[in-house]
Amino acid sequence: MNNTFLEELFDNLNSKVNDSSSVSYTAYLINEPELLAKKIGEETTELIIDFIKKNKKGIVHESADLIYHLLVLWISADVKPQDILNELSNRKNKSGFDEKRSRT
Repeated sequence: MNNTFLEELFDNLNSKVNDSSSVSYTAYLINEPELLAKKIGEETTELIIDFIKKNKKGIVHESADLIYHLLVLWISADVKPQDILNELSNRKNKSGFDEKRSRT
């Protein structure tokens, strides 16, 4: 997945925000933030289970589900993919341990 694909997917999902919630699952989730949060928790848990079981097919499937729900959350929170990419770029040459320490 490259930046362009991520942005295209984000734009595609964002175009569904004003659709009817009865037609668009994305619009439905945008209008139900507690459900969206719950779905992110569920997908994360399912991904962890598949990781522990070393179920590659499950990891791929649940990762895709989690990324979808994260994109919907970003839309709901007015966060753009570039915001996330900028944050990751800022961390690129920093040790994970140093980055964690800088938060406290």
